[in-house]
Amino acid sequence: MNVYELVLKRRSIRRFRPIPIPLETLKKIVNAARLAPSAANLQPLKYIIVEDERLRVAVFETLSWAAYIAPAGTPPEGERPMAYIVVLCDKNTDSRYCQIDMGFAVENMILVALSEGIGSCPIASIDRGRLRQILSIPEYLEILLVLALGIPGESPRLEEISDSVRYWRDEEGIHHVPKRPLKDILFINGFK
Repeated sequence: MNVYELVLKRRSIRRFRPIPIPLETLKKIVNAARLAPSAANLQPLKYIIVEDERLRVAVFETLSWAAYIAPAGTPPEGERPMAYIVVLCDKNTDSRYCQIDMGFAVENMILVALSEGIGSCPIASIDRGRLRQILSIPEYLEILLVLALGIPGESPRLEEISDSVRYWRDEEGIHHVPKRPLKDILFINGFK
């Protein structure tokens, strides 16, 4: 599958199969983040892989899932992520561009994960205090995002947006994600 096909296939996954992800695969995913563009090449981002079962349970409890459809968006027991990658910004560097760097890095991780058959869900709604304590994260590292990972246990459907950006689950539990059509967001040679 080429990169464009991966982009077209990518959806946030919130139901996972209970199949472990090899540590080497998780390292490969982080390596893709390491090689992402970085403003002024400062490379302020750091990463924690969480694959230990006890820690996975603790990390899961610090995350808020799919606010539009809560509590239905929260993965039930047996369908939870098998790993997490915590994205951190080293505040000892010029961290003005951490959010931009994070965007580049996380998209690299998402696409490499998908190329390996691994689904993901980026989560920014985090109890950062609890997560900091659980993973012994020092204060000079800002917690930016948690990327949940696992073998997909669902296949969300892309929908053309009608009147709302809100995603939903239908009566069969299928997740639907509305996206704006290209014609509504693309302008050529100016905003006309």
